[in-house]
Amino acid sequence: MDNSGKEKEAMQLMADADKKVKASGSFLGGMFGGNHKVEDACDMYARAANMFKMAKNWSGDFFTFISAFLFFLICLFPEAINCLNQAIDIYTDMGRFTIAAKHHITIAEIYESELVDIEKAIAHYEQAADYYKGEESNSSANKCLLKVGHYSAQLEQYQKAIEIYEQVAMSTMDNPLLKYNAKEYFFKASLCHFIVDELNAKLAIEKYEEMFPAFTDSRELKLLKKLLEAHEEQNSEAFTEAVKEFDSVSRLDQWLTTMLLRIKKTIQGDAGDLK
Repeated sequence: MDNSGKEKEAMQLMADADKKVKASGSFLGGMFGGNHKVEDACDMYARAANMFKMAKNWSGDFFTFISAFLFFLICLFPEAINCLNQAIDIYTDMGRFTIAAKHHITIAEIYESELVDIEKAIAHYEQAADYYKGEESNSSANKCLLKVGHYSAQLEQYQKAIEIYEQVAMSTMDNPLLKYNAKEYFFKASLCHFIVDELNAKLAIEKYEEMFPAFTDSRELKLLKKLLEAHEEQNSEAFTEAVKEFDSVSRLDQWLTTMLLRIKKTIQGDAGDLK
């Protein structure tokens, strides 16, 4: 079947889109000045992508479309996501799952930072992880999974976060180059357990020590044991002191601070801070 007509039409759409971008004066000026030329150009790029897909043209022209499209990413987020989803469909049809995974990450980052829809960001990080696993890119898959675990815990989906942190910890603890990170992931899984139930945390910690003996001598485990003791005694001052001691050596990030505050709030009469 001769698809040259569709290819020519796609190339013409790209050329027309380029003209509209140039006619807008500047991309940002056009956007913030209410100029519709940029929106029209983005629509043309999307239609061009469909034409290349229909013509099954995976040549440099299609990749030129992808490069040109990324120019619009910073302002036209919904349109950018639509175009990236189309690109993902094309790459999966081609069996180029690693590139499709990268586009899922780009979409996840838009939802994460710009549109602030964490549920959708999680979904795209999960899909990226699945594609990376299929390509045996385990390190890249784990980076995506850690994002999923991070946000799942923030959304109080603790069981999901626990499963992810345990999975990533087990996949890294036998790797000479990555095993140092396993204690961090077991630590985070333990905190998620702790928020759910004190006994859960104790049992999980025992299991992690058996699985990964290096966890036993870590500062993270020593902190966990002090926190468990303070919580059992309902001693908020001892809890705070243990956190401060740990923070003086290893600064707590926002995620850890949030999780520790959630645990501390379960102590009766607690003021709800770590000061």
